[in-house]
Amino acid sequence: MLSETLARVRRPAVAGPGDRLRRTLHEVDARADALAQSTFLAALDLALDEPVRFRIDGTDTEIVVGPASAEGTVGCTVRIAPRVFAEILSYGNLGLGEAFMRGDFAMLEGRLDDLLTVLLRCRVDHRLRRTQRLAVRAALIQLRNVARSRQDLIRGHYDTGNDLFEAFLDRTLTYTCGYQLSPDDSLDQLQLNKLDRICRKLRLREGLHLLDLGCGFGGLLMFAAEHYGTTGVGVTLSAAQQEWATAELTRRGLRGRVEIRVDDYRNLRAGTFDRVVSVGLLEHVPPGEYPGFCRQVAGSLGPGGLALTHAISTTNPKSRHDPFIQRYVWPGSHQVRLSALVAAMEDSGLAVIDVESIGRHYVPTALAWLENFKANRASLDRKRYDAVFCRMWEYWLSCCVAAARWSEATVHQVLVHGGRSPDVPLHRI
Repeated sequence: MLSETLARVRRPAVAGPGDRLRRTLHEVDARADALAQSTFLAALDLALDEPVRFRIDGTDTEIVVGPASAEGTVGCTVRIAPRVFAEILSYGNLGLGEAFMRGDFAMLEGRLDDLLTVLLRCRVDHRLRRTQRLAVRAALIQLRNVARSRQDLIRGHYDTGNDLFEAFLDRTLTYTCGYQLSPDDSLDQLQLNKLDRICRKLRLREGLHLLDLGCGFGGLLMFAAEHYGTTGVGVTLSAAQQEWATAELTRRGLRGRVEIRVDDYRNLRAGTFDRVVSVGLLEHVPPGEYPGFCRQVAGSLGPGGLALTHAISTTNPKSRHDPFIQRYVWPGSHQVRLSALVAAMEDSGLAVIDVESIGRHYVPTALAWLENFKANRASLDRKRYDAVFCRMWEYWLSCCVAAARWSEATVHQVLVHGGRSPDVPLHRI
């Protein structure tokens, strides 16, 4: 269980020949914790643009850092164990996330996603030097991920359990950024807006054949079949997703028009599709394999065909790998650099005709996921999803909200044609 994994993160019990040595080691630990606390809070005090209160476990200590507000109020109050400060200094977001998973820090006032947003906005990570311990641990996580096959890495996340995804996603189980047309849009509407926007960009119409690479639970294929009259094939590495999608196809009377296969997109034989779409797959494709991915897309398109990719991307010169996400959520994942993707597309004979950044729409999407999970977590099987797992998932979704609000991450949709100039409309949709 995940709780057993977290137990190994705890500091080993002090062992010694006698009480005197144990007391000495305890005092050394206490002094180290106190130094880490003062170092972290001093850096935080200089960085924050709004006050945060810390209540230290096992003491009567209460510390407010950041600028004083006119009303004397604070937005967030955090209960935190003394040892957590050293873990944050050593391991950054990984240390903070693991402390939250263990229950060594919790929100007493305010929201976790708001706290993480404040830390991101003030670039606290840049004010705290990256330690050798973090570099070593991050490297070990990366090596562990490299040693596992891509299929195992992806299945490990998406085969966690359909009941988990049903607890926080919309009715179509669409696990990617939605699109907001109104502040009142529900999560269901956010995803329907996104699905329709993709279909319109691809200029879908009755009779067209659609290939979905990394189709997830098949929501886009089903939407396109019902609303635009298309047929389609989707591939996923997750047997759990394929099982759910097949049952849903039967329920909606779409068997024979849409097929969901368990397969790697790299194994697909060249075929003729009118349209190709990929939503949320490229994050799991190493940058060195973008040319192969683009050749697969180009080889699957028929004359006059269009293709669209939708992926989490970064404006950083280098895709950064957050160790917490790499360890617990999406091992082996990447943020796509638009320049690298477009270059691979062009080298594969795909002509880019439209690029849209929709990353800001991830805020309402991730907020809805977080609220749904918090509302439904009690209904999950506690034997499969223990308290540590649930805190990990809450921390992950809170990170999604914070990153969508304030980070270099965004979401790009790139529309291409197969080099045979289609009748491109004057407007995007």
